Amino acid sequence: MAGSATGRVVRDRTAGLFLAAIVVSGFGSSAMSLAAGIWVKSLTGSDSLAALALFTVWLPVLFGPALGAVADRLPRKPLLVWSNIVMALLLTTLTAVDSPARVWILFAVLLVYGTSYVLMDSAESALVAQAVDTRLLGDFNGLRMMANEGMKLVAPLTGAALYTRCGGASVALLDAVSFALAAALYGLLRVRGADPAAAGEGGGAAGMRQVWGSPVLRPLVLAGSVTMLCAGLNGATLYAVVDRTLGHSPAYAGVLSAVQGVGSVIIGLLAGPLMRRLPERVFTAAGIAVFGVATGLRAVPYDAAALVACGLIGAGLPCVLIAAMTAVQRETPDALLGRTSATANTLMFAPNAVALALGAGLVALVDVQVLLPLVGAVALSAAAVLVAGRPAHTSAGPRSSSAEA
Repeated sequence: MAGSATGRVVRDRTAGLFLAAIVVSGFGSSAMSLAAGIWVKSLTGSDSLAALALFTVWLPVLFGPALGAVADRLPRKPLLVWSNIVMALLLTTLTAVDSPARVWILFAVLLVYGTSYVLMDSAESALVAQAVDTRLLGDFNGLRMMANEGMKLVAPLTGAALYTRCGGASVALLDAVSFALAAALYGLLRVRGADPAAAGEGGGAAGMRQVWGSPVLRPLVLAGSVTMLCAGLNGATLYAVVDRTLGHSPAYAGVLSAVQGVGSVIIGLLAGPLMRRLPERVFTAAGIAVFGVATGLRAVPYDAAALVACGLIGAGLPCVLIAAMTAVQRETPDALLGRTSATANTLMFAPNAVALALGAGLVALVDVQVLLPLVGAVALSAAAVLVAGRPAHTSAGPRSSSAEA
């Protein structure tokens, strides 16, 4: 049954093009995300500035509801195509970053990078909900997570090796090529049904009302918020763990990211079947608990412990994201999907952005061997609260599009 469901998703032309575009763009993005931190660290020597490079990418998520409303008012396929083209062109400007005085160019591009991600993710979520059967959304989102996060198996190592040999500009150009290829793949999509260029009244607030008023979405999104707060603090310690705890060069972060990718590939394959067999909250809470235990384990000063912890983080952290996004796509009317998806992402990922900024300062003040177990304990508490809550009724039938409604 699970294999049949996964096969149906993969054989569908539209779903296949989405997954191919995610693989291509995910490869470049994973390579660039790691290289950006290494690049800043190498030019400035600052762990805090390296962490702030990640924060810059996540900053536009704070404005998700407004950006989601924009995505709901634009034709979704052209938005995906042109956003990828613009990013491909913009990344070529990073060839000018060759000294600490020009690091600001990298931060400016990363800010646009994050903005385009919010817009494209909103449009993509709405198009996927149109194209994929509601009963298969969990399988698709699991495969999507697997494709995106699975790039951590090869992309960070490739990016770190390319950076070491040729410098940061070469990684930026690789990412530019990946955006251009993704634009071509999105251009091949055949969009069925009406494309809501005018999505009605309410702006970004309509997405907030949809999330907060739903007994299904609200607890999942709140659990995701706490989990991603913890993930941000955990992520901000990356280079401090690599340097101070494990005694390696910054490029070793690529090895840890690759191992995390293994865990994400495994949970991506298993998410659909598990979500059909387990209550939604149990599946989500189990993933958060695995993430919490693994975060505490990263404080152990041995390579073996760090590698195991990264694999478990890769398996546990995506669970809450897969469950929440599947619920958003299942429970939300088509005309509101862009802003509801962006609002849910803001509520979940804004704490991540804040935590990355906070963590950038904390790593200079608090020993990571103290900080990481505390962060893990908070995540375990969130899992316990979620699984103890009262289950809510979920929709059983296919989600209606705005045209059908």
